[in-house]
Amino acid sequence: MLNDIVKPLTEWYRQNKRSLPWRDRHNAYYTWVSEIMLQQTRVEAVKPYFRRFTEELPDPAALAECPEEKLLKLWEGLGYYNRVRNMQIAAQTVVEEYDGVLPASYEKLLSLKGIGSYTAGAIASIAYDIPVPAVDGNVLRVITRIIEDDGDIMKQSVKKRIENKLQEIMPGEYPGDFNQALMELGAVVCVPNGEPKCDVCPVAFCCGARAHGTIDRFPVKAQKKDRKLEDRTVLVIQDGEKQQSAGVHREDFLRIYELPNLKGHLSEEEVLESVKAMDLEPLRIEALPEAKHIFSHIEWHMTGYEVIVDELEKTNEKGFLFIHPEEIRKEYSIPSAFEKYTGYAGIER
Repeated sequence: MLNDIVKPLTEWYRQNKRSLPWRDRHNAYYTWVSEIMLQQTRVEAVKPYFRRFTEELPDPAALAECPEEKLLKLWEGLGYYNRVRNMQIAAQTVVEEYDGVLPASYEKLLSLKGIGSYTAGAIASIAYDIPVPAVDGNVLRVITRIIEDDGDIMKQSVKKRIENKLQEIMPGEYPGDFNQALMELGAVVCVPNGEPKCDVCPVAFCCGARAHGTIDRFPVKAQKKDRKLEDRTVLVIQDGEKQQSAGVHREDFLRIYELPNLKGHLSEEEVLESVKAMDLEPLRIEALPEAKHIFSHIEWHMTGYEVIVDELEKTNEKGFLFIHPEEIRKEYSIPSAFEKYTGYAGIER
C-alpha cells in the first residue's frame, strides 16, 4: 500500500508546493533553522522570523559567535528559548568539528545538540539527498490514516515503526521531495482538525481510513495531562515621568527581561504593600486588563497593575533593572507571556 504513494505524492508536491523562503535552496543551514523554528510555531508566523534570523546570522559560524542577548532578541516572539540556545551549541560544534558546514551524515547530524531524528532526517534528505525518513506530526497523521495504524503516536516505539516503514519505500533519487511531500500533505490536505480534503488528496485511492470511513479514528494519541493553572499579578512599575520601567533580568534558563510578577491575583492594597517592600514609594496605581498565556505544561491567568513610583534608581540592589523603554525594545528579549502588558510600559514588541 505504501509503495503506491511515492510517485503520485511526489508529483503532486512538485506541482502544488507552497513557496517558502527556506524551500528549494539545498542549504542545510536554512533547512535546520526553519525546522527548529517550525517546532511549536505555524508556517506563516515563522516566515518573517526566518528572514530576519538568516539575514543577521547567515551561517553556522555567525550563529556560533552571536552574543547571547542579540541571539535571544532575534528569537523573541518564537518562545521556547532553549531551542535557539541548543542551536548555538550545535553551531559551535559544527564550527569546531566540521569546518562550519553541517555534516552530510544522518548519524552525525543526530549527534548535534537539539537535533532529533526528525530534524536530522529533514536536513539529510532535503539538503543532501540522503534517503532517510523525516517523521513529524503531519507525517504520522498521514501514514497512520493510510495504513490504519492504531498505535499511540506519542510512544517512541510507534514513531520508530512508522520510520521503518517509510525507510523501506524511501526513493533514492528524490528523498527530500518525498519527505516534504508527506509534510505538505499533512499540513494542507490531510489536516488534523475538521474534515480532511480527501477529494484533492493525491493518495486517496490507497488510503485505508478513507476506504473504511475511519478517518476520525486516526491518529491515535494519548490524552495529555491537564495543564497546571497559575494565577499571576503582573506589575508595570514606572517612574513619575515614565522614563524608566522596572524589570527582572532572569538568571535561569531564560535570562531575559521580564516584567515583575507575583503569584496569585492580588488586590490593589496587596500590590501597594508589595511595591513598598521593594523599597519603592508608590504614587498611584491603576488596574490593567486580564490576560492568559499558555506554556507547554502551565497556563497563566494574569491580572495586571500599572504602578507609578517616585523614583527607581535607588533600588538597584533589589535585583531589578531600571531601563528606558527604547533601550528595552532594542537590547532585550521579552517573553510573549507579557505581550498584553508591554504596551503600558512603552515597549512595543
